[in-house]
Amino acid sequence: ESKTAATVVLMLSSPEEEVLAKACDALYKFASKGDENKVTLLGLGAVEHLYKLISHEDPVVRRNAIMVFGIMASNPDVKKLLRELDVTNSLISQLAPEEDVVIHEFATLCLAHMAVEYTTKERIFEQGGLEPLLRLLGSPDPDVKKNSLECIYLLVQDFQSRAAVRALNIIPPLLELLKSEYPLIQLLTLKTLEVISKDRETGIILGENKGLDCLLKILENNEFSDLHVEALAVLGNCLEYVHTLQLIQKTRVLRKLLSFVGFSTVPDIQKNAAKAIAKAAYDSENRKILHDEEVEKCLIKLLEVDNDGVKVAASQAISAMCENLASKHAVGLQGIPQLVQLLSSDNEEVKEAAVTALANLTAASPSNASAVAEAAGIEPLVNTLSAQRDGAIANAAAVLTSLAMQEPFRVNIQSCGVMRALAEPLRSTNSQVQSKAAFAVAAFGCDADARTELRNAGGLGPLVELLNSKNEEVRRNACWAVMVCASDELTAVELCTLGALNILEEINLSTGRKNNFSEAALEKLLDNNLPQKYSQTGYLSSSNIITDGFYDCGQIKPGVKFLSLEELSTQELTDRRATIFINAKPQEKTHSRIIDHFAQSQAALQSLETFSNKIMCLLKCEMRIPVGSWVLMLFVLITQKGKKEEEKSKEVIQITSEVQDGINLENSHWLPPPDFILLDYIKNASKTILRLTTTREQIVALAQFVADKMGGPIERDKLHNFSWELHISEIEFELKCNVVPIGKVKKGTFYHRALLFKVIADRIGIGCSLVRGKYDRAWNEVKLVDDSPQGIARLLLPPQEYIVDLMFEPGFLLKQGSAEADQYKYI
Repeated sequence: ESKTAATVVLMLSSPEEEVLAKACDALYKFASKGDENKVTLLGLGAVEHLYKLISHEDPVVRRNAIMVFGIMASNPDVKKLLRELDVTNSLISQLAPEEDVVIHEFATLCLAHMAVEYTTKERIFEQGGLEPLLRLLGSPDPDVKKNSLECIYLLVQDFQSRAAVRALNIIPPLLELLKSEYPLIQLLTLKTLEVISKDRETGIILGENKGLDCLLKILENNEFSDLHVEALAVLGNCLEYVHTLQLIQKTRVLRKLLSFVGFSTVPDIQKNAAKAIAKAAYDSENRKILHDEEVEKCLIKLLEVDNDGVKVAASQAISAMCENLASKHAVGLQGIPQLVQLLSSDNEEVKEAAVTALANLTAASPSNASAVAEAAGIEPLVNTLSAQRDGAIANAAAVLTSLAMQEPFRVNIQSCGVMRALAEPLRSTNSQVQSKAAFAVAAFGCDADARTELRNAGGLGPLVELLNSKNEEVRRNACWAVMVCASDELTAVELCTLGALNILEEINLSTGRKNNFSEAALEKLLDNNLPQKYSQTGYLSSSNIITDGFYDCGQIKPGVKFLSLEELSTQELTDRRATIFINAKPQEKTHSRIIDHFAQSQAALQSLETFSNKIMCLLKCEMRIPVGSWVLMLFVLITQKGKKEEEKSKEVIQITSEVQDGINLENSHWLPPPDFILLDYIKNASKTILRLTTTREQIVALAQFVADKMGGPIERDKLHNFSWELHISEIEFELKCNVVPIGKVKKGTFYHRALLFKVIADRIGIGCSLVRGKYDRAWNEVKLVDDSPQGIARLLLPPQEYIVDLMFEPGFLLKQGSAEADQYKYI
């Protein structure tokens, strides 16, 4: 009858069973009134006293004590103390069949409250709590069922408990609980089934016990609409297993399920159904079954639902189904236009899911790629390259790459600025984005305009950085992209400037990092940057055609920066080896225009021949003066003629001004001055050599031509008296520059002659290689078929390789590997 909680707590120490029973009953009523009262009892030490009483001999005392425990265990602080006291074993012992149903109710309630903690779950499992809990699922009391089921639901979150309940044959009692009149019990049952059916064996057992029929009945009953989401989640797990899915198909459950999803207007149901299909579609056999049931139609319909979650789930399911070729074709007919529309969604997750589906649909499918283009998908795909989610960016690059396999689409995509858009993804820190972006660059880099766009957008720098990636796929695709982009000289030179050449050389030295593309990329870079190739490797093949702008600066040492011709031309005159450059192309058409004009203005000049010589002197000798500057100097020369020619000079000024304006626009980057002597060499060689009938005759004639222009034949024992070094020094001094046009060289040694031979041979179509040796040696290698056999026999003979003598007996062909050839190269 006491109204003070502290007094009642003291009564828990009474030896009288009646007092104990009444005290526990009073504390139960007190604790039931609110959480504050539970905390009060905790502070008064009631829990410790009650712990002793839950094992009391008197059933009434024991029952009332457990009731207090059950009601107080919802409080976190009480729960903590109960764990410390390790009450689970005592509570499990109260679950015996002979115990009072009230004890069962509150003991299971207490266990359910405590089972939310992992450590308590582990104790309940270890102390054998699962079996009595499972048995109580058949209790006549709904509260006992509910509490036991809730405790089991919490326990089976752990894999070992899931295996244990399967061994204890949990499926039949759970299916029985689905028939309960209490919605809460049905809901907890479905949640428990959802967890345990994630295990394949349990899912199969569920199907064998006709559990799928029970689930479908719930879905078909509108009165159970609040259970549809959970029931669908269980079915979704079952769809993952081929055995179960086959059973579902045979019993027509799958068709009913898809029909139900198609007619449902509840987003959660639609979303869960799509997720279930996606999970099932990861198995190839399942994909075939789902395709047979025309699941694609259901998924395409879900794309139209005005709910972002449903759209995401449906897109993901389509992605999974695309592993089946028939499904890929089925979705492509109707689903691609809808997926393209989703690319413009404001929801980034929707955009990512849609573009991922498109990536899977278009992979190795030209027809689906065409469908994307026809659905006006190119522009949104390019825009998606700047999306916020990495998955969207990577898959957009993948789709665009698939479309690029068809030239009309590639051209269309390029017109949308795809290379400019790819520059930023190349800078991503996500390896998947890096890989797909590099792959896309490789796909589009075959077009010269696309390479220019990437270069102007600053995309080459990050592409080169990807060569250093530790990710094998990223590194391989970056090598591939570099190989493709190195197809023109400008891009190849910039890639080399950015360090691509050095990185590729390091990669190819590593057996673990190199790949086929890294070797091909290195070769392609050098093939389109012949000055650097010859400087580093000392070799140019017959397919390496020397063009205007080539220069030979000698063998470069490892680790030394390779300088451009412009950089070399601006260096002060030194005693270092002269750089020989090739440029047989006149720099500007305006040169002849100026000369022609002054030829018509005889009164303005004392002598046209003298004036022309001054112009040529400026062009040939002062290489560091830009074209625009020498035109202005020309103007000064004219105006110095005095006032007598003032009127004629005004006309000259007008023409000069027009030319200067043109030069300012056209000559924005540095160009080497033209070598008119070399141009004459090429013209003369073409006239005299090409008329010869055999390649052997042409090679001999060209060798004699080159030797004649470079100082003629030299006697071997007088080679040391051939003062070519002094001659080159005089040219350098005359030009005040270390860079010398090859046409100026009149006394050339081995490497001068071999270079000139290669230059002219390339221009007139004679195949030859250029090889650098030691001690200023260099030589040309040519391949010829022996002339002695005739007819078909001659065609079957392999070509023989020869060294062309350009020094001692010009035109003599030394067979490769012979003593004479070795002597020419090394002695």
